[in-house]
Amino acid sequence: MTTVAVIPARYSSTRFPGKALAKDTGKYLVQHVYERVEACAKIDRVIVATDDERIVQAVKSFGGEARLTRADHTSGTDRTGEAVSFLGLAEDDLVLNVQGDEPDIDPDDLAHLVDRMTALGRDYEIGTLAARFDDAGPKEGPGSPLDPNCVKVVADRAGRAMYFSRSPIPYLQDRAGAVDVPSRWLLHLGVYAFRLATLRAITSDGGLKRGVLEEAESLEQLRWLEHGIPVLVLVVDRAYVGIDTPEDYAAFVSRMSVRSGRVGAGK
Repeated sequence: MTTVAVIPARYSSTRFPGKALAKDTGKYLVQHVYERVEACAKIDRVIVATDDERIVQAVKSFGGEARLTRADHTSGTDRTGEAVSFLGLAEDDLVLNVQGDEPDIDPDDLAHLVDRMTALGRDYEIGTLAARFDDAGPKEGPGSPLDPNCVKVVADRAGRAMYFSRSPIPYLQDRAGAVDVPSRWLLHLGVYAFRLATLRAITSDGGLKRGVLEEAESLEQLRWLEHGIPVLVLVVDRAYVGIDTPEDYAAFVSRMSVRSGRVGAGK
């Protein structure tokens, strides 16, 4: 079985245009993601899928592989589907979709997801990652389980997704919905593993139609659940800090500086 990872990287971003090309660390942001994904021994090939020639050239400059895709894709999943359409993969091969703004992604977590999807076979067509909210983190406001930008997921005992929501699920009735211990909630992480046949069905013209759940929450994964596609949820040890704003990026640059200082101090 072949496993290909695709990193969708749009140039346009409402809150941080051109973030894939931010280079205050000495490396492009998309390069940090690429190198983390490439470090996963279970992945055979890594491709950046983008709508902008500038990102293509940046990826090529550090020896990576990039493919220019259509500019009108509405999701990273659609862009991923186009990027692998020319590879000649088999129906059961795995395609990972790793967001281009996740430079702290753990290669070991990607390997565990590939291993689980391989072991489970066609029982699961899609797999994803989640992590418990940090009890030391906020109980309300940005970054908390109450934040609608932090997508929550609930899964059954076998690890099968039951629902994804921007709302805090489960709702604690005895606390009127307030958060007491953040780790009660699972944060959905922006990583997916698709079997190629399913990815084609999802992204093809005339494929799965948006349903009432996706319309309500603006979450594409709800379309898959509504159409009866089982989604595996693999819970990992920690969440990753995505880069959505210039402030997020500045914090990442600071973290990288600290790490470099630690490495230098140990020499």
